[in-house]
Amino acid sequence: MNRVWMKRLSAPLLIVAGAFTGGQATAATLNDIYRVAEQINGQARQSQARIDTLTEETRVLLNDYKTVLKEIEGLQVYNRQLERQIGNQEREMTQLTNSIEEVTVIERQIGPLMMRMIDGLEQFVQLDLPFLEAERRARIDMLRETMDRADVAVSEKFSQVMRAFQIENEYGRTMEAYGSTVNVDGTDRKVEVLKVGRIALVYQTPDGEETGMFNASTRQWERLPDSYKTPVRNGIRMANKQLSVDLLVLPIQGAEAAE
Repeated sequence: MNRVWMKRLSAPLLIVAGAFTGGQATAATLNDIYRVAEQINGQARQSQARIDTLTEETRVLLNDYKTVLKEIEGLQVYNRQLERQIGNQEREMTQLTNSIEEVTVIERQIGPLMMRMIDGLEQFVQLDLPFLEAERRARIDMLRETMDRADVAVSEKFSQVMRAFQIENEYGRTMEAYGSTVNVDGTDRKVEVLKVGRIALVYQTPDGEETGMFNASTRQWERLPDSYKTPVRNGIRMANKQLSVDLLVLPIQGAEAAE
């Protein structure tokens, strides 16, 4: 009887033991699943982080690529502009080279031309009415000295020659009065000379007692009648800005007389 009861009692114990053993196995399996899931989630987070990093790097590289493309486009436009500028500069260099060669030829020719101009100017002054002689001769001497100077550019030399011609041209349109010494009948006299363009060159002594003119035909100074005293005196005052400009009666030689 007891042995049978013991058998009956042992059976539930085995069932409980089996159930207990099965529960431990289930718990162990769930822990493994959780651990594996955690590992998978961790790997997924790492993968996502790498994906996010690669995405950001890709975005940065894309922006850099777009920026470089814009720079390349700008450089292409700039290069085309530079090519046009270089082309223009090359053409200008060619023109300058040709101009320099022409200037060299001109410089060889302009030197003798300027000397001929100075010679012609000197001859003109000698044949012209003898007014401001010292000033005009000094100007010609200065031009000759300038022609021999190596430190003066050819353009400046030519400019000075042209200026001298311009001054001589202006003498024909101006009225001037200045002190000078003239020789009348072999006697030197201190006088006031009045130049009216190139049509009249007259003089008057400081006391106003003697008035005369330069005779272009004889190349001599000659006395004038007393009727010219007042006109000449007034002309001198007009030239000195002491009297308003007005009509003057002065002796004028015609072209036939001058010949």
